[in-house]
Amino acid sequence: MKLVFAGTPEVAVPALDALISSGRHEVAAVVTRPDAPAGRGRRLVASPVAERAEEAGIEVLKPARPRDEDFLARLREIAPDCCPVVAYGALLPKTALDIPTRGWVNLHFSLLPAWRGAAPVQHAVMAGDEVTGASTFLIEEGLDSGPVYGVLTEEVRPTDTSGDLLTRLAFAGAGLLAATMDGIEDGTLHAVPQSEEGVTLAPKITVEDAQVQWSAPALRVDRVVRGCTPAPGAWTLFRGERLKLIQAVPVLDRADLAPGELSASKNNVYVGTGSHAVELLWVQPQGKKPMRAADWARGVRIAPGELIGV
Repeated sequence: MKLVFAGTPEVAVPALDALISSGRHEVAAVVTRPDAPAGRGRRLVASPVAERAEEAGIEVLKPARPRDEDFLARLREIAPDCCPVVAYGALLPKTALDIPTRGWVNLHFSLLPAWRGAAPVQHAVMAGDEVTGASTFLIEEGLDSGPVYGVLTEEVRPTDTSGDLLTRLAFAGAGLLAATMDGIEDGTLHAVPQSEEGVTLAPKITVEDAQVQWSAPALRVDRVVRGCTPAPGAWTLFRGERLKLIQAVPVLDRADLAPGELSASKNNVYVGTGSHAVELLWVQPQGKKPMRAADWARGVRIAPGELIGV
């Protein structure tokens, strides 16, 4: 088939690579978000998908909005059979959805209908799911509600951050998307409507969502830290400034600290929660680089009984 691939971040690159290297389909063009300012100089930088497409000599389309007529006209000229999508980052209007003869097929990082929305992996980690996965489905105008072509499952490991899990799903999902394109092309794969039961939503995680509540149980604190790593980053307040929490682990045999109460020794930093304590391993003070929590604690000289999060 002639394909137009839509995607933006690094997590979409493995799928683009899989389609380029398959040898079975032609990736005629790539659709991605416009260049965005990055770094201290805030200079405009192309998306990871755009950079990979340019390396491969593939035409790159960067519409400000996918409803722009210039973009739609070019898409009609290319006349793709199918448009595979991975984390493109913009809603597709019906005028765009109607152009490819076999529709737009999205690789979504959950077992639909669970975790429909922008942040399925983060929500899976924060909810304590033991198993998640990826699904390919035909895009409709509803939110991730279209019929499903294929799925794969992936175990959520006890120490997984959302970044760890998403990386594994990106590479496994690349194979699923390529196989989905093959099955659509040869007629062996047919989309099956999603169940109306088990629908859960996964909206974007905000900075406010990432604030740790020390009155919550230690396992909940652990899940929030892992689910918000690397983005947007779990955080708390210490002496009026934000402290980013990069790694923290529950300590099941210590329950002598009040919620938010700090206890520091030469090599360990503990914080009380609504159940037992958690040990802070890596933190990042405001305006500084990540550091071991024990080094941070020595520098700030924590007072006995001092609280965090207030």
